[in-house]
Amino acid sequence: MIFEITIQVRVTDFKEGRNWYETLLNKKPDYVPHDGFVEWEVIPGCWLQVAEGIPSEASGPLRLGVTNLITERDRLVEKLGIDEFEIYTREEVSAKWGTFTDPWGNQLGLFEYLDKLEENNRIKTVLGV
Repeated sequence: MIFEITIQVRVTDFKEGRNWYETLLNKKPDYVPHDGFVEWEVIPGCWLQVAEGIPSEASGPLRLGVTNLITERDRLVEKLGIDEFEIYTREEVSAKWGTFTDPWGNQLGLFEYLDKLEENNRIKTVLGV
């Protein structure tokens, strides 16, 4: 039985990487077990680890669900200086999304459900409400 997930990205400048991901996630790490490694519980049971090291080539993107893609994109452009963050949609896809990279080349992105009822149902399911 799978009950949790962890995803790790690596950064060559750990201090800068930690600060960058704190801004991205809008909070301090939930777990700091040792130097060169931090971890956030993004949603219950889903952990994002940032470790000092060489980033993996061509990995990702790791996309995070948000309730307002435009607002979050604008926040990240302002706070993190992300300059390439186009938003995409396709008629057959029930979400809009955008992809960007961190300063170390890790592929990241955000997505938003177009159907707000579906979005609210997913939020309730994930949070166990």
